[in-house]
Amino acid sequence: MKKSPQLRDAARRCERLLVIYTGGTIGMQGGDAGLAPGEDFPMRLARALEGLPASIQSALPAFEIESLEPLIDSSAATPLTWQRIGALIAERFDAYKGFVVLHGTDTLAFSAASLAYQLQGLDRPVVVTGAMQPLEAPGSDALDNVVGALRFAASETLKEVAVHFAGRLYRGTRVVKRHSEAPDAFESPNYPLLGERVGSDFVEYPARGLGATQRGAPRFELASYAGLAQGEVIRLALWPGISAWQLEALLGDVRVKGALLQLWGAGNLPDDPELLEVLAGVCGEGKLIAAISLCPAGSAHFGAYAAGSGLEQAGVLSGADMTPEAALAKLVHLLAQPLSEADRRQRFLTPLVGER
Repeated sequence: MKKSPQLRDAARRCERLLVIYTGGTIGMQGGDAGLAPGEDFPMRLARALEGLPASIQSALPAFEIESLEPLIDSSAATPLTWQRIGALIAERFDAYKGFVVLHGTDTLAFSAASLAYQLQGLDRPVVVTGAMQPLEAPGSDALDNVVGALRFAASETLKEVAVHFAGRLYRGTRVVKRHSEAPDAFESPNYPLLGERVGSDFVEYPARGLGATQRGAPRFELASYAGLAQGEVIRLALWPGISAWQLEALLGDVRVKGALLQLWGAGNLPDDPELLEVLAGVCGEGKLIAAISLCPAGSAHFGAYAAGSGLEQAGVLSGADMTPEAALAKLVHLLAQPLSEADRRQRFLTPLVGER
């Protein structure tokens, strides 16, 4: 792990932010095989910020940068990546007033959700951002995203994990990537913005944040994800013609400890009793199975239609209006802890960090 020299002076370290650079498009440079994580990102970012108007530079908080090694394309991230970032923030927590995580966009929403579960009870901001274009690319969105993340991470009222992208601030457990190319690639389908850029101002909406509901010292849950980093929690979306033997082949594997199902509409299965039998069987074995809707917005309501009425009896947990990223990261987080099956099930159904 490399640590950059401080980029600006501050009277005390606790007045600074810590920027954690993990890799991703924002810091990539071209090579023979295409874009790959580039070196010397802290100095490259410093040069880019020095090119901004003085009024923007003067409004930025002091910060330092640490780079995780090895730098990765976020498509290579696993639960162990989430754990490393969470552990670093916890280790540095008392030394900084806020944190920014620079991350590739492909799995950014998964990492943001996991950090929210690991760092419950935050009393300061953790803001995750990235870019659709590398820092030095013509017309890149990188610098704007970094500036916004730094401004929001210096907030006195933001007390949760958030994602800043394209001038908008989202709850970390409520954001999804909706576009593979557009600068405004992220959205929050079931929860309003926590803040946004309005002209040259960065406006926060504290009434929508967790700061008003969280009390007391941070209650971090830094469980080891080592036993869940090789696909032990799977994600399965229904398709027309899915059969019980296919569901059994996937969920019945002894290595699978949990699964997120994405069902049609409000939570509907095909009219096949054998599918429910498979689900009841794996739930009976203690596997943690949850379900959300395939629709990008809205909620799963078991029993709204006859086609989904047997899911709850089979032992499947409703993810309500949770995003796929937040639901899967929550399954991993709960399975990583020494909890009873009943406690895991109850905690999945309980909002922990505004994820449902």
